[in-house]
Amino acid sequence: MTKTIKSALISVFHKEGIEQLVKLLNEHNCEIISTGGTADYIKKLGIPVTEVADITSYPSILAGRVKTLHPKIFGGILNRDTLDSDQHDVATYKIPNIDLVIVDLYPFEETLKAESSHKEIIEKIDIGGISLIRAAAKNYQDVFCVSHREQYQKVFEILKGNKLKTDLETRRHFAAAAFAVSSHYDTHIYQYLNTGNEVMFRESFTKSKSLRYGENPHQKGYFFGDFEDIFEQLHGKSISYNNLLDIDAAVKLIQEFSNDIPTFAILKHNNACGVAQRNHLVDAYKDALAGDPVSAFGGILISNTEIDKGTAIEINKLFCEVVIAPKFNKEALAILKSKKNRILLIQKKSIDNQYIYRKALNGVLYQEGDFITDNIGILNTVTKKKASDAQIEDLLFASKISKHTRSNTIVLVKNKQLIASGIGQTSRVDALEQAITKAKHFSFELRGAVLASDAFFPFPDIVEIAHKAGINTIIQPGGSIRDNLSIEYCDANDMSMIFTGIRHFKH
Repeated sequence: MTKTIKSALISVFHKEGIEQLVKLLNEHNCEIISTGGTADYIKKLGIPVTEVADITSYPSILAGRVKTLHPKIFGGILNRDTLDSDQHDVATYKIPNIDLVIVDLYPFEETLKAESSHKEIIEKIDIGGISLIRAAAKNYQDVFCVSHREQYQKVFEILKGNKLKTDLETRRHFAAAAFAVSSHYDTHIYQYLNTGNEVMFRESFTKSKSLRYGENPHQKGYFFGDFEDIFEQLHGKSISYNNLLDIDAAVKLIQEFSNDIPTFAILKHNNACGVAQRNHLVDAYKDALAGDPVSAFGGILISNTEIDKGTAIEINKLFCEVVIAPKFNKEALAILKSKKNRILLIQKKSIDNQYIYRKALNGVLYQEGDFITDNIGILNTVTKKKASDAQIEDLLFASKISKHTRSNTIVLVKNKQLIASGIGQTSRVDALEQAITKAKHFSFELRGAVLASDAFFPFPDIVEIAHKAGINTIIQPGGSIRDNLSIEYCDANDMSMIFTGIRHFKH
């Protein structure tokens, strides 16, 4: 059903971009109804405006909190053209028909980001605007609803091309968009006001990006969120679904080392295959690569500090999908751009890990992020032999990596270098044996290495296998009813073991 717009209600916070739309409406003799700052803006353009107060015979009250909330306004939006009883009421109460509603809400989300006062934030909760949007969208059969400033240009083109006529499908499309705006707006208000006493899952994103495909080529894939808020892409092809998963894992891991000396990590399929920390970044990269140069092929590389020319020269010898750093110097950037598809990202800010959620069954699993990083303050030596200071540094280094590795996992570290890990095994024994096999394959000497586990040992088999391989220093959460068996074996074999009391499962 095609409708011609004869009257429009306009109430917008952001005026930028509205001018050409207002002028178009005026050119076609459309009556414009408005209030407050929007009415003043339109008047300055030399375009006639009917004030809302002239229709309602009621002024704006409560310091502007109540302007459009009136039966004559909402009756004008919600009345149905084809319903006789509605049209009887319109005639009886002298209610003007409104065919177009243009609203741009108070910037609640932006006010939150600006860390404004509670009073300022509350005042940016739009009441009249959100009500106008919902009313117009509900009655899309008769009313065209424009709910965000980003729609102004598209709406201008539609109305200009059709001489202010709209069809039902267009109105329905914009109605759906209006409820998306409304639900997103309300989600952020809920998240701000909710103190945590009542846990309800609410999440919303306005920005979306279509990906080349999902995890596999036969699956469609999308990213919902503001990638550019965290990263600046300097070079390379479009980012894929699997790239995003790896980037997320890489950023979470490197945040553990954000205040440390140069640290470099290489990840593949969301798990670290190389991590090292050195006084110079180029050495950290070389030793990270040495941890597993086979898995590093096609991997995700990340640094906790600026990438320099020397490091870039070494990186350029490897085929890798993504390189992430807080900064690249000019020479490094020129070198790394030599591969046209290589994705180069500057990480501008840390990511929010406050909550984690994922689809499960017919619902969503939701949990707090794992904020605890094992540190010297929580370490509890449970064996007669104590670890040296250097060993404790290695244990904590290994523990950070273990926290970000798929369970069941065992991580082996020596001199702040990941020398091997067992990843995602159904048995912790399998994870350890995988790690030992890999370390030997790449010719690492296990004597002097330390072992970290994401969870406790239900039996003493882990410490036995580790000891026979030459590993005598261990960190694990503890908490098994058979902890004493592992402790007794360590004491009998001159091994040191530390409990943290914190499990770091990652599934």
